[in-house]
Amino acid sequence: MDIVIARRFRGPVESGNGGYCCGVFAGTAEAEVTLRLPPPLETPLARDDGHILAGDTLVAEVAPAAVDVEPPPPVGWDEAVAARRPDLTSPFPECFVCGHARGDDALHVHAGPLADRDMVAAPWQVAADAVGPAFVWAALDCPGAYATGVPGRGTVVLGRLAARVLRVPAAGERCVVVGWPLGSDGRKHGAGTALYTSSGELLGLARALWIEPRG
Repeated sequence: MDIVIARRFRGPVESGNGGYCCGVFAGTAEAEVTLRLPPPLETPLARDDGHILAGDTLVAEVAPAAVDVEPPPPVGWDEAVAARRPDLTSPFPECFVCGHARGDDALHVHAGPLADRDMVAAPWQVAADAVGPAFVWAALDCPGAYATGVPGRGTVVLGRLAARVLRVPAAGERCVVVGWPLGSDGRKHGAGTALYTSSGELLGLARALWIEPRG
């Protein structure tokens, strides 16, 4: 059966949010997805032996992977609420995860810096229409970009995301997403992210590679 990314799940206006698409492409609790092209919207995509294809064009590659990052201690709900910072200058204001210009059909995970740690955090209360593994992958996406220092650096785009989903939160659950930097090499920037319940249960963990487009 074809995969189709609905327009609701856009990141940039004309392509899918990287984290959500990676979760859909992975289709498992733990995997690594490398994006070769911005995932097209409203387009039939085929899965062929670890390859996601739009016709003959390679969109993404999916491979087994262990998420080998150590999660930091959880951040409390109130602290995450205090850190929350919508990015009003984002080049992706309609992003399904972090876009400030979206309505109630989006996640509104707006990660901001914590005062005493080299980390970002955001609250996320799960809506009834945002329950499932792909939404955990989505929530683990954008905070990683902000952990790399994107507001002071400029645009970064997701190149690769490896994630492990331990449990899918239920509708109404209060969750906290945290992100932290994993080092940089030229235009490539690593980040880890973790999703917790407000009581500190680890729900998901990810490591990402973010890439600065050539100017």
